[in-house]
Amino acid sequence: MAAKIRKGDRVVVITGRDKGRSGEVIQVMPKESRALVRGVNVVTRHERQSAGQEGGLVRKEAPIHLSNIALVDRESGKPTRVGFKILEDGRKVRVAKRSGETIDG
Repeated sequence: MAAKIRKGDRVVVITGRDKGRSGEVIQVMPKESRALVRGVNVVTRHERQSAGQEGGLVRKEAPIHLSNIALVDRESGKPTRVGFKILEDGRKVRVAKRSGETIDG
């Protein structure tokens, strides 16, 4: 199955505590249907000091469910759904449903 949201995509949160916030996808976890988005769903964790790092309160991104984020359309800047299209040369590319523009070159 081809992924609708991939690492490096610009996404916006469509529901939940961070609704309206946008950021870049850092990592996608397809088995858990979750993604890490820079600057979204930031949580505070207590980290124990170790040889490699300092202890204390650490703020980091927590995974967010894929159903709660949507790809940002390049033309309008609004959230869009993602579809797929097969080009003449046989490549399968992602397409923004809002504008019809191809997402992967």
